[in-house]
Amino acid sequence: MFNFYYDESEHSRIINLSTITGETYYDNFLVAIVGWDSDKEVEIKQKYLAFEEKYAERKKKGELKSDTFKSNQFKYGFASFNKPNVEMLNDLLSIIDDDFFIYLFVASKIEYVIIQLFKDYTNSIFVDMDSVRYSIVKAILTYRPTEVINSIYAEPEEFVSSLIDFFTQRIELNKSNIALKEAENNAFENILMILQDVEPPTSINWDYHMSFEGFSSLLKSKRIADYSLTIDKEGNSKTHDAAIEVGIVNCTEVDSKEHFGLRIADMLAGIVGKMMKSLYHSLRNESNNATVTKTLLDKSWFKVSEEQLYLYKKLHHILLEINNDWYKIYAGNYSDDLISLLALLDYMNHFKSADEIQKDFDMHPEYCNACMCRRLEEHFNRIHSKMPVEPVVPETEEYFRNSRGAKVYFDINKQPKLQLEYGEKKLHVLSVGRSKEGIPLVTIASEPENLCLRLPYQLDDWVIWAVGMAMQGEKRFPADVIFSKTNDGYYADIL
Repeated sequence: MFNFYYDESEHSRIINLSTITGETYYDNFLVAIVGWDSDKEVEIKQKYLAFEEKYAERKKKGELKSDTFKSNQFKYGFASFNKPNVEMLNDLLSIIDDDFFIYLFVASKIEYVIIQLFKDYTNSIFVDMDSVRYSIVKAILTYRPTEVINSIYAEPEEFVSSLIDFFTQRIELNKSNIALKEAENNAFENILMILQDVEPPTSINWDYHMSFEGFSSLLKSKRIADYSLTIDKEGNSKTHDAAIEVGIVNCTEVDSKEHFGLRIADMLAGIVGKMMKSLYHSLRNESNNATVTKTLLDKSWFKVSEEQLYLYKKLHHILLEINNDWYKIYAGNYSDDLISLLALLDYMNHFKSADEIQKDFDMHPEYCNACMCRRLEEHFNRIHSKMPVEPVVPETEEYFRNSRGAKVYFDINKQPKLQLEYGEKKLHVLSVGRSKEGIPLVTIASEPENLCLRLPYQLDDWVIWAVGMAMQGEKRFPADVIFSKTNDGYYADIL
């Protein structure tokens, strides 16, 4: 039996013009779920209550919550923490040991709006709408164009024309530093080519289901079937109802004052959210981006003590190492702040000591920026690829099952071959692909279970073509395929 606890940070229950333009608005909505074996409940409770007792003077309305760490204290990440905050955060993170399960969900509110505005647009071989939506969201959040943000709600009929005006102006401004902004200009020019009339919804309420979809997948991946989920009760029960609708069982709502697990989830969500928020403001050109320059983290981010560096290493361990899983961190397409935080944690974690950071100190903003850019580029490339990517979960030491339920052997020599005699054979193909050795594979519908078969190497070009089409959003399967063998070679024809 496992006990899980859910809380949120940076929540906007209604997304509208006043929400987006508010002084305290931050684009990312975060969910943190923490959990453990129920046998550990009493031990963890004792540790956390002792922590709360130690810092009782920092309680507010009877609770010790993440807002005890103020946003301005994260100006330079943990480097701007004073000694009391360093000690308190160290004590908190020390409670989260290797027996914890951690789940994070991050979603961009602006992306959610853009998805609704372009809900009728689909990917095709000619237009990658995932990349287009990503680029629009990134541009809005980077440059904060007042006319565009205002038109989303105040003048929705002007939304497309305001976007066109904005992107046209940015392309011209970017020409002042084309070496730096060439890729951005190419993206903006593509957006201008495909913008058409849209009918935006009059109001957009947050979809609570998204955060539980990743959690449900995490439970399945970890093979956890016996569990409870306790949600911090706030206002209505939409969060709870969404969890039930996604299929989360044994789910209840409780006031965070009544359970320490909810307060741990609140602490983790708040700390991660404030770090991401600080990175966003630190990497944004606050001069309204009138000039085209590279924006780097201030050197103050890297003026860390041994204790502050240790906080980075602890948070790195919690987010990227403890009970790691494909679904541990679940996010939307636009998740640049999250990716930047993970890159920063990677960067700080590789230093053995604070003294080591002082070497070549002036170059850390450039080096860290390169690390962030590399992670962001990898993420954007994954968005561009339309091939479904799922974790490899071994069923035995010999094989795992692909997304169609067919056995795929780790030793390619054990994979059965498609038997073709001279003539034709009609099969219902579910998917095609290649093994890590580059062997063409096909998954076919079969009884009692689907089969993954090796294809003759002569059909490799056909597989590469089909995979290439799928990567661009043009899916050809499932479909009936006629495989044939003649004196001239092997052929595959999709019906």
